[in-house]
Amino acid sequence: MSYLEYSVQRVPTGLRKLLYLNWPLILLPACVAAIGFMMLYSVAGGNLGRWAEPQMIRFGMGLGLMLVVAMVPIWFWRNLSGVAFGVSLLLLLIVEFFGATGMGAQRWINLGFMRLQPSELTKITLIMVLASYYDWLDVKKVSRPLWVLVPVLIILMPVALVLRQPDLGTAILLLSGGGIVMFIAGVHWLYFAVVSGAGAGLVTAVLSSRGTPWQLLKDYQYRRIDTFLDPASDPLGAGYHITQSKIALGSGGWAGRGFMEGTQSRLNFLPEKHTDFIFTTLAEEFGFVGGASLLILYALIVVFCIAAALSMKDRYSALLSLGIAATFFLFFAVNMSMVMGMAPVVGVPLPLVSYGGSAMMVLLLAFGLVQSAHVHKPRNKT
Repeated sequence: MSYLEYSVQRVPTGLRKLLYLNWPLILLPACVAAIGFMMLYSVAGGNLGRWAEPQMIRFGMGLGLMLVVAMVPIWFWRNLSGVAFGVSLLLLLIVEFFGATGMGAQRWINLGFMRLQPSELTKITLIMVLASYYDWLDVKKVSRPLWVLVPVLIILMPVALVLRQPDLGTAILLLSGGGIVMFIAGVHWLYFAVVSGAGAGLVTAVLSSRGTPWQLLKDYQYRRIDTFLDPASDPLGAGYHITQSKIALGSGGWAGRGFMEGTQSRLNFLPEKHTDFIFTTLAEEFGFVGGASLLILYALIVVFCIAAALSMKDRYSALLSLGIAATFFLFFAVNMSMVMGMAPVVGVPLPLVSYGGSAMMVLLLAFGLVQSAHVHKPRNKT
């Protein structure tokens, strides 16, 4: 045993846990959040109190929550997984009947001091319950049809409730995140091949049915598909968001126009500039260099989550950490694809950068779970 390891072993338990924290997974999210504060200050025209200051307060609260979660043994969170998932489903049901409505969607519960979006919490509790399920299940049963059906039903329950809000972006993230956990757990690839084939067949059927007596979608839904494929076909209507986003992305060039010098956001051409489309403001003001730097920070967070998962000694901790890494990746990948016109506009925020309390708090809670698994994993004492 080295002198440092011997010294750490002699530190009281509470302080030793702080020393065992995965510090890159604290510093990297803090760097990303700092970029978010700066961009929120910029899009508010130099007004700190409008978006940046509330976001700073939420990050501070979320960081405290992350540390509290990290100090609690991972077995506690494993045992709480089913309850947490049940609570998130209950909250989704409350949204269905009593939720607050905004921008044509009913997604929030008004708590007075903040608006809670239960679908954000569900992204993490779904990973928790699936990790707990596969930790309990015998590895030999993972690919048997009956035992595959159980997690499929678990995933479809929140997806159905989220689609009713409606929130297609979150539904896609839930399906994708749950599917990735199933794949990592060892479910046979043929199941995924069948689902992918069925999905491709459904898309083909939808497109082929256009203009026929058995048309599967409404005319306006087909127009949305047309707009996604060619935003210029309706630049002042359905294609306005993505058209302005592409203008902002392109105008940034290599190094950008400069901090608070982005014309698209300052002149309010860019819609949802403080939430879903904040990446375009970053790219316009700091160019390719700024956008690539943020992407590198995101990639490092994913890498450290995966590295932490590979060092875990138990199945639950490994699946939970990998599932959270995959969910985080989907967050920024979908948002960036959306604002670049590579995916439909589905309303997915840029993690730790876009303005919003629920998404930030839930992500920091998720990183707290990864920290809990890392802090409490068995370590050699000799």
